[in-house]
Amino acid sequence: METVRIGTRGSALALAQAHLTQDLIQREFPQLKAEICVIKTSGDKDHVRSLVSFGGQGVFVKEIEEALLENRIDIAVHSLKDVPDSMDARLELSGFLKRENPRDVLVSNGVRFDDLKPNAKIGTGSPRRVLQLKKMRPDVHCVNLRGNLPSRIEKVKTGELDAILLGAAGLNRLGLAKSISEIFAVENVTPAIGQGIIAIQSCVNNLRAKEIAKKISDETTVIAARAERLWMNLLGGGCRVPMGAILEPQNKNFLFTAYLSDPANGNFLRLAQKFSAEDLAENICEKSLKNFAEKFIAECRKKNIRLPSDVAGTEAIAAFWNAEH
Repeated sequence: METVRIGTRGSALALAQAHLTQDLIQREFPQLKAEICVIKTSGDKDHVRSLVSFGGQGVFVKEIEEALLENRIDIAVHSLKDVPDSMDARLELSGFLKRENPRDVLVSNGVRFDDLKPNAKIGTGSPRRVLQLKKMRPDVHCVNLRGNLPSRIEKVKTGELDAILLGAAGLNRLGLAKSISEIFAVENVTPAIGQGIIAIQSCVNNLRAKEIAKKISDETTVIAARAERLWMNLLGGGCRVPMGAILEPQNKNFLFTAYLSDPANGNFLRLAQKFSAEDLAENICEKSLKNFAEKFIAECRKKNIRLPSDVAGTEAIAAFWNAEH
């Protein structure tokens, strides 16, 4: 029996995503054996420092990509939001599973965000989340938070933190949705690019792996992933300043919401635009988004908001954690 080797991180959430992928492969290709291979990444070896302080997005994918290139695995399973905007030319994102709820949520022992006590202490490792929260409540104090989801939730239960901010997708996939106290609207907390999407990565020349990834993909999620990743490239990358973007179905059309903040001055912009399915067809998606990007970039210039392409490396976000917030 032919075996398909699935590479993944070893966290509970990563394994849940890998098992979901494994189940879909076994359902669509019953003649195959899908085997999960756990690979330890740089991001798994350091549970203390903020991610941007030692590499940003790529810390959860580098070693897995090496395993693909060395033919130790056939496909890799990633949270799409962890995948950098550029990758080795020998690799590609060849499929995307049906998107989970992409929104950010508050875990706070049942207390809504507006009802948290003054100067509440909130845990999150994301400058994007911090800056959006503080626009709604300047008094809250946000602290860097790493670790697996149960350990983060425990900090709220014990009172070490008043609340934490997480993605709904991870909690849903681990059966922890009961911990959610509030789901934030996209117009208040815009999610990270690709949030809630499981991406399948393979080598460009591995036609069998690409066939498998395409078969288990969800068409609507493929459109969203392509558009959101394209947006990241149009603005110049995704890990140098806090940014978010989400494409969601809206009746027969799609609503694209984009967010960008400058950590140096706190200025931000959030814009939304409707697109038709025809606008987002693969051969014209780039043109449609470029027109919106030109408008978005012009507004950023007016508001003195630096684009990712204006910032070298990850210094802007790394410096963010050295400031009081």
